[in-house]
Amino acid sequence: MERWTKWLGWLLLVGMILNLYFIFIYAPIEKTMGAVQKIFYFHVPSAFAAFLAFFVVAVYSALFLLKRNYFYDRISYASAEIGIIFTTIVLVTGPIWAKPTWNTWWSWDPRLTTTLILWFIYVGYLVLRDFTGEDERGARFAAVFAIVGFVDVPIVYFSIRWWRTIHPEPVLMGGEDSGLHPQMLFALLFSLAVFLLFYFYLLFTRLRLEKARMEINEMKKAIALQER
Repeated sequence: MERWTKWLGWLLLVGMILNLYFIFIYAPIEKTMGAVQKIFYFHVPSAFAAFLAFFVVAVYSALFLLKRNYFYDRISYASAEIGIIFTTIVLVTGPIWAKPTWNTWWSWDPRLTTTLILWFIYVGYLVLRDFTGEDERGARFAAVFAIVGFVDVPIVYFSIRWWRTIHPEPVLMGGEDSGLHPQMLFALLFSLAVFLLFYFYLLFTRLRLEKARMEINEMKKAIALQER
């Protein structure tokens, strides 16, 4: 895993540099919103990275329930932490984009509200998982909580189709032409790839840290036994 993380790190560095070029130089400025529209290239990829992170949480929580293997539990926990980071980026960049565009920082719009609920769900999962510690029963309860919480992900995505909202129509997987300038679409897709790569880099790095933490704990236990 260490070797993979190293190569991902270098690839991510190159990707981020190119991504900044495509966002701020290659992609044209949107005529109506102006330069503030550039937030779009961070906002949308962050949302997709968060969805992926919570999907991984749900899948590995289910595997933990089936296999009782704590390795799956650790992946779920790490992915939830990263998903919250990306969701936070979504919740921060959204109002920054909304203020000059719709003259409001926040409205209880279905998309915004369900995204905030998603953030609270997985913060609650992390708190619950920390509270239960190494207790298997608590870990299983937290895994069920994470799986049920994933139900909010499709609700967030489809909210702008199901309810009236000021949020723009989806530009990816919307069933119709995105309406984006080809250079804008390329910049968006490239940014999406970079953010997904960023997710995997963070996940591998977090799992390495968790492995090191477990090894230190084992050393502490061994030292404690020797001192008795």
